[in-house]
Amino acid sequence: MTAPALVMVARGSSDPMVAQVTHQLVRCLSQMRPEMSVHGAFLQSNPPSASQVIDQLAAAGVNEVVLVPLELTHAIESDPAMIELLHRARTNYPDLRFTLSRPIGPELSLLTVLDQRLRSSLSQARCLELDGLVLSASCTGDVRGSALLARRARQWSTHHRLPCLTAVADDSGPSVAQAIMGLRAQGRRHIAVGSFFLTADEAFHAQSDLAYRFGAVSVSEPIGASREVLDLVLARYAFAAMDLLDFGFDEVAEPERHLSVVGA
Repeated sequence: MTAPALVMVARGSSDPMVAQVTHQLVRCLSQMRPEMSVHGAFLQSNPPSASQVIDQLAAAGVNEVVLVPLELTHAIESDPAMIELLHRARTNYPDLRFTLSRPIGPELSLLTVLDQRLRSSLSQARCLELDGLVLSASCTGDVRGSALLARRARQWSTHHRLPCLTAVADDSGPSVAQAIMGLRAQGRRHIAVGSFFLTADEAFHAQSDLAYRFGAVSVSEPIGASREVLDLVLARYAFAAMDLLDFGFDEVAEPERHLSVVGA
């Protein structure tokens, strides 16, 4: 039996370089799992659009598709645009079977990548002293994602034995400037920002510029196409693909899904 096609869906950006992370994930995952049909798509700005990829898969005779949202701050609920995409795909191709996985979410394994990125940034800045951390993300995400992001900040703080505050690049929570000022009010002077972003999109650059203006000694690069992200994509894909299996049950109520969070 042929495995369902995997389509990683990113938001997209006006900066074409942002799309390279998704394309790199596709290349790496295709090498790891050559038997799978792996694709990347975008909700806006960058080609190919998610609708174009779905049209291509339908024309190629694919029967089953798993959509995996590349979102780091949502843990359970996907972006409304993803839900709309799923409904539109099912309407346009009623003979195809589609399912939507949970987003990647703020998983514990990503703190390892965050540490690597921050160490590299601190080395380039020749920063030898640090007494405060900010964990900065694009937005607060869903309720579960927001709670997990706060937990990751506490775990990061405990690991490094430094105070750590969270920040977001939009208006859904404290800004990176507010987080830095909060740490300064505690007497902290050498503050670094860990960027919990997948790509260097507009939101990342905005928070990075703001962080430096308010005196951050270092701002890490985004998480990017790391092995940890690839592993999470595969895990989300495998779990969601179970919904496409036909166990031969008739009129059985669909069980509740997506209630457990790996790495919580």
